[in-house]
Parts: sequence; C-alpha cells; structure tokens
Amino acid sequence: MQISLNTSHTISPSFNPNTRIQMETATLLILCLLVAALFLFKHNASSPLWNIQGPKSSSFILGHLRELLQRPAGLAEFEWQRTYGDVVRIRTSFGSEQLVVSDPKALQHILCSGYKWRRSPVRREMGRLTSGKGLGWADGETHMRHRKLMTPGFRATETQKFLPIFIACAEAMSSEWKKIISKSGDQSCVFDLTDHLSHATLDAIGLAAFDYDFGSISNHENELAKAYEGLTAKAFRAPSNMGLIMLDLFRLIPSAVMEFMNDHNPRLETLHHVAHVGKGVAKQLIAQKVDEIEQGTPNTDIYTSLVQSNLSESFKSRLSDEELVAQMSCRTLLFGGHETTTNSICWAAYELARNTELQDQLRTEIKSTERKIADRGEFEFTLNDYEEMPLLNAICKETLRFHPIALHLFRTANEDDVIPLSKPIVGKTGQLITEIPVSKGTRIVGSCSAYNRNLTIFGEDAHEFNPNRWLEGRVKTENNLGFPYANLATFAAGARSCIGWRFAVAELQTFIVVLLRNFAIRDTPKLTRIRRESALTMVPAIEGELDKGTQLPIRVYLGDS
Repeated sequence: MQISLNTSHTISPSFNPNTRIQMETATLLILCLLVAALFLFKHNASSPLWNIQGPKSSSFILGHLRELLQRPAGLAEFEWQRTYGDVVRIRTSFGSEQLVVSDPKALQHILCSGYKWRRSPVRREMGRLTSGKGLGWADGETHMRHRKLMTPGFRATETQKFLPIFIACAEAMSSEWKKIISKSGDQSCVFDLTDHLSHATLDAIGLAAFDYDFGSISNHENELAKAYEGLTAKAFRAPSNMGLIMLDLFRLIPSAVMEFMNDHNPRLETLHHVAHVGKGVAKQLIAQKVDEIEQGTPNTDIYTSLVQSNLSESFKSRLSDEELVAQMSCRTLLFGGHETTTNSICWAAYELARNTELQDQLRTEIKSTERKIADRGEFEFTLNDYEEMPLLNAICKETLRFHPIALHLFRTANEDDVIPLSKPIVGKTGQLITEIPVSKGTRIVGSCSAYNRNLTIFGEDAHEFNPNRWLEGRVKTENNLGFPYANLATFAAGARSCIGWRFAVAELQTFIVVLLRNFAIRDTPKLTRIRRESALTMVPAIEGELDKGTQLPIRVYLGDS
C-alpha cells in the first residue's frame, strides 16, 4: 500500500519513519531559527544595558558564544574580568545580550533571592535530558517541593554514615591497582584516572544513595555503569557553531516543542539510552524500597530516605511516580554524585602529581592522623578526623576553587530587579556604576570560575594553585555570601545550591587520603597538555586528543616512593 500526499510523490512502505521525523524536526527548527532571528533583531534595537562595558563581537550570528563555550574552560571570563571588571556585557546569537557576573554581592543577590531569578529554560531542558523531571529540572514551587523531600538524606549526620562506603570503594580501587602494578617491572603503572575513578565513584554513589551495587570497579559490564561512563564528555563537549545557535535560541521555543525536538534528536541517543536504562533500574528500586518500608526493614540509603519522606507527605506535596524515578538519575544523585565528584578528585590528583613536595607533606599529615586513630583504639577515619587535618582541607578547598566543576550558573530575571555591586564598575560613559537596574527576562551567566579567582577575596595570587592561602588565613570569609562551602561559588548558593555538597567534600577527602596512603603519584608527559574542557561540567582532556574524551594519565607507584 502507498500513502498519498498533497503532491505527486508517494512514500513506499519501506520509508523509514525516523527519517520523516528527522526531516520534520529539521524543518521546524529552521522555521524557529528564522522567527527567532527576526525577533531578536527587533528586540535588541535598544538595550537597557547599553552602558555596561564588554568585548566587541566578531560575529553578529554567534556573538561571544564561541569564546564562552568552545575555548578552554574559564579563559574568556578571566580575560573579560581583568579588562572590564566583575560585570561584563556580552553578545549571544543575533545581537542578543547577557551579563557575565562574578561580582560577589551581585551573585549573592541573584542566587539568594528565592526564585526571583529562575534557571534558564535551556539549562532546565539540559536538566531534563540528564535527569528526567527531577530536582535538576524543577523550578519555583516544584523545586521547593522536591528539595524539601530530598534534604533529609544529605544532612551532616547522614554523610558520616556513608563515610565507610566511600573508604571501602576507594580501597577496592586501590586493590585493583595493586594487582596490576605488582605485575609490572618497576612497580609502577600509568592509569587514566578519569576511567578508574569513574567506576569507583559510581560504586560509591550506588551503595550510599540506593544500596545498589554496580560492581563497577571489578566488572565494567554493568549496563547502567556503562551508560553513565563519560556521559558529560560524550553528550555535552564543546558544541559546533550551529549547536551554539540552537542552544541559545531554544529559549524562545515553547518547552513542549523543545522537549519533542530533543526527544527525537538522534544526536542525543546517548542521553536517551541513559534515561531508558536508568528508568528501568529506578522502578525496580522504588518497588524494593516500598516493600522494605512496609515490612519495617528500611535501609539507610538516600533513596530509601526519599521514598519514606514521600510516603509521609500529604498527597499534594508528594512527588509523582515520574518525579520519584527521575531523582535516581538527576545530578543530585547519579549525575551529581558520580561525574562531578570524579572530576574533582581527578583535578586534585593532577595538582598533587605535579607537586611532589606538597604530596609528601599531605602524606605525613595522613600518617600522623592514622597514629591518633590507632591510639584511640579505632581503625578508620571519621569526618572529625578530616576536619582536624588542615593541609587536607586546604588542598580540597583549593582544588574546588581553582578547578570548579560547575562552570556557569545561568539565570533569567523573573521580574524587574536592581542588582547591587560590591564595588563599582566603570560604564561606557566613564561614570561609576554601583547598581544595575534590569528588566524581566534579563539573562545572566554567573561565572564560578571568575568569582573563584576574585583578587579581593582570594588574594593577588588567585590565578595560582596555592593551598597555603587557606593555611595562612588569606581568604576573606567575613562576609557571608550564602555559599555553603569555604566562600566558594563551586556549589552555588541559595535555593538552588548543591544539595549534596557535604557528600561531595567527604568523598573528595576520602579518595585523596586513601590514594596517598597507598601510593605515590607522579606526572606523565601528557599532563603538560591537559586542557580544562567545558562539557556541561569542567573535565580534563588532552590537547590534540579531544576526540578521545576525558583523560588524565598519571603514573602510580606502590608505597610512597
């Protein structure tokens, strides 16, 4: 049978329906782009932000999107901050504009004003693609409801309960390394830390968050583990020029249309596969958790806590089945507790491998603490032990400052507002600007990288990796800006601050301790070509080998040699 169209052509039964969907999607996208371009051209004829300084754009179509999202992470923002100050006006597609903000008071106002500044529609859609309609996607009252239910699982007392899991997973990875190194001639081996740490942190989040054993360290064939392997690098590494335009203009497309287009985009197959596999596992886990709760034998993992909280809430306040399933794969749990933590540990190892003196000092502190633990008749570290290790804490803080995994905080004004500044900036007219009136719909990019290099807060050497700034008390922390950890923007602030920041810090501390009490790490020739790549988060990659995804090759020796 043939299907008649409004032309003389026919489509045979062998016509691939996916091809038709792709053609229709492409046509719709082109039309949307044309309409958006016309809208923006008229809309930007005059701008209320005209007096804010910023770099000139070499492209009307792309604006500064290439500099912001295709260059090594943070470089453009550092240059703009140095030249124009802590608030910079840049262009996006078709002459549209937004502010790049690293001013401390401005960021505090934007991030800690409840939901006056909303997450941008495109970033919400990225949250949906990586997590479903979970915490990473939710906004406003929906976000408040999600966060209320999830908060109990991330308190300090809960983090202490999970510490033995972190230690066990780090030691399991170490055991695998020792087996491999023992077979080498010089008792050393080069490991790609992005690969090995990815498996170890996945096992840790699986056990702590879900009481689910991926077994990823010793068995790389687990379907969900394989699906999440290098997810951000595969799905979000530096987009093409057309990809940049689409990302920017998607904000003008109704969310239902945007979701349809992305759900049928073959280039997002990696994310579609992760969602499919994750949903299947999540549904099994929910049934298991509910059964355990009903039998009076609930576990202590985060997902059980979430299911319990959900069951105890009024029907109106509960998460729907779709929302509950989505929490398993949202960045707070699998995405947030896996890839982001992996990359933070990688950057810490990168700095330690290049500084053997610092590494030796930290190993001495670890051994000293181990003796104190033994003297009190115990065998393993606690969170209090970590807190009493000044150098360990300084290295963790400096790693999260210098290599912030969350690069950008995209926000859109939900109402007219006035943004205060901690210090004036010079406008195009030469006048000093102490506050910036903005209208509803104004877009900003909060630059975690640039804020974390603020010279006033972190010192004149803010562009250097130097843990001593924390030991010497040179970081200004007297002004509480609402950031949850060490006055850093790394975990954001306010209603959308990272709910699992304690979890992340404890896991970072644990893997550093276990790594250095078992091994000595050294740099390799390829470390001189490491590039801080923007892939939704900041990941390590090797210049000239970006097509291979994330890499961090480090030589590992047994003992402390």
